Amino acid sequence: MQRIVASKLSLDCSPEQVSGWLKTEFPDDEGTRVSHETIYRSLFIQTRGVLKKELIGPLRSKRLMRRSQKARAEGQSRGQIIGAISIGERPAEVEDRAIPGHWEGDLITGSSNSHIVTLVERHSRFTALVKVASKDTDTVLSALTRQVRKLPASLRRSLTWVRGLEMAKHKTFTVATNVKVYFCDPQSTWQRGTNENTNRLLRQYFPKGTDLSSYAQSDLDKVALRLNQCPRKTPGFETPASRL
Repeated sequence: MQRIVASKLSLDCSPEQVSGWLKTEFPDDEGTRVSHETIYRSLFIQTRGVLKKELIGPLRSKRLMRRSQKARAEGQSRGQIIGAISIGERPAEVEDRAIPGHWEGDLITGSSNSHIVTLVERHSRFTALVKVASKDTDTVLSALTRQVRKLPASLRRSLTWVRGLEMAKHKTFTVATNVKVYFCDPQSTWQRGTNENTNRLLRQYFPKGTDLSSYAQSDLDKVALRLNQCPRKTPGFETPASRL
């Protein structure tokens, strides 16, 4: 059991994800039950040994204590986007996550004006990361279009984005991909909470102040793979990869 837990932790899965995954992976074996609190205690109380240090390292955001989440409305320098369709007009199928193919997206920012596009599929929480040279509209939309065109048609339904000017030419993107774009209300990034949560997880790999331009697309793909292979509490401790 120790080896199983350690192998999942080494993939950057959280103790809660490991605990939930064990229940779904071994439903008839009571001997595999271990609570996330037990995993935390074993990591933090017994601090001696190389293995413990290696396992503590990947914990989310390197925190030694867990904190409650706080609702935030981030100030943004946003302009008017012509023809923007409000998130309030999204179909019900997007809201209830019943049908795959609806995505949330944003940019995470690093030092030296560097950026990465982040995409998360709402049904499965599957994550894709896209390297961009800058945040200007043509650069971002070109990279997004290439990424989305790799998807099968059944996974190309909609994209929810913040009101960033990088998406000013959203109609061009829709024509090229057949993916309709919906925009959050001003200063309401919480309306794409799945993407916001994923961006927080990504800070484990790309801390604030990091020059994101130093990462190749292959590096981003490896990080996305780690997230997609870790079981999520929602939905039901499945991995995003298997659910998708």
